[in-house]
Amino acid sequence: MSKQVYAIATMDTKGEEIAFVADCLRHAGVAVRTIDVGTKEVPAVHPNISRDDVLAGSAIPASGDRGQAITAMGDALRTYLKNESDSGRLAGVIGIGGSGGTALITAAMRALPVGMPKLMVSTMASGNTAPYVDCSDITMMYSVVDVAGLNVVSKTVLRNAANAMAGMVRYFEEEPQSCSTLAMTMFGVTTPCVTLVRQQLEQEGHDCLVFHATGSGGRAMEQLVASGMIDGVLDITTTEVADEVVGGVMPAGKQRFDALIESNIPLVLSLGAVDMVNFGGRETVPEKFEGRQFHVHNAQVTLMRTTPEENRQIARWITTKLNRATTPVTVVVPEGGVSALDAPGEAFHNPEASEALFSELRATLQQDSVRKLVFAPHHINDPEFAQLLLDEFHVLLSGRATS
Repeated sequence: MSKQVYAIATMDTKGEEIAFVADCLRHAGVAVRTIDVGTKEVPAVHPNISRDDVLAGSAIPASGDRGQAITAMGDALRTYLKNESDSGRLAGVIGIGGSGGTALITAAMRALPVGMPKLMVSTMASGNTAPYVDCSDITMMYSVVDVAGLNVVSKTVLRNAANAMAGMVRYFEEEPQSCSTLAMTMFGVTTPCVTLVRQQLEQEGHDCLVFHATGSGGRAMEQLVASGMIDGVLDITTTEVADEVVGGVMPAGKQRFDALIESNIPLVLSLGAVDMVNFGGRETVPEKFEGRQFHVHNAQVTLMRTTPEENRQIARWITTKLNRATTPVTVVVPEGGVSALDAPGEAFHNPEASEALFSELRATLQQDSVRKLVFAPHHINDPEFAQLLLDEFHVLLSGRATS
């Protein structure tokens, strides 16, 4: 069977609409199959793939609770689509839905590889889409009107969505990979360092992916690591840990570093921007932090300097993770400052807070043949520090090549 687009909806309520999307795709010359993920009445429009096919022997909870039913069907759809993708039958996925259908379908879309076309037409797409997209490459399109019948507006939106999916599928080109793919993390205040590292590695022939360390950026990187797409990591900017520990708006998440230390790929870490916790506009900073030291980066971003005690907690959070590593990992520490704001004369320069961070790392990281801690007298954005990161990474690369 050739690859096909799967058009998905809760067809007990949106059968006519998803059939229209499928017809538009066929008119555009794309092979398509419809999937029913409804949890209530039998669909009026017959799907190509039934909900029983998706469930594959499992069952919707008998309690009648809609939330539980959506979760169960979402889990089944995720498994089904993953299997179809792995078998090479899946060209792309398009879904339509309201709040329940969007949650169900996008949960399955997030399990698919980056690059696989994924488009969701949703009544929820003009609000906060983070719960649906997270760190995947799902395209969200606002339905404008509810997905409830075919009319002059809904047909226009659904036809555009179908044609967008047809374009993604028909003109998809898989990027040839002839070199190592490396990942690194960056923030505005660590850009000079990461840029120097990236440019040198690209000159050596590596393909470098830079992730913005905004919480979702770190998770996206680790998702690609877990999928096997990444051959090495320079996690230079670990600021997300500060937000996780202190309570900022860009937290690392409890699983941060897990995929890195389980992947058996070269890993060099640093402490980029752990001197700051991120919030939105100044008025959004929680009241409990009043009296702290702030730097207003712009109208939407307020930074708060971490304290010595918070820095000790950040160090322990990192070393608790790294002490589980069974393959080599190197932590490189810039004693001259961890961000552009952490330098003599700059807003966040605080030697006491920095020393608390560094001393806690020394005390809690279990150094041995696997875990290595390197201190450097440089600022993180000094060219000498970038070179040291490269040197340590090359050591790990060479060790991997000879193992």
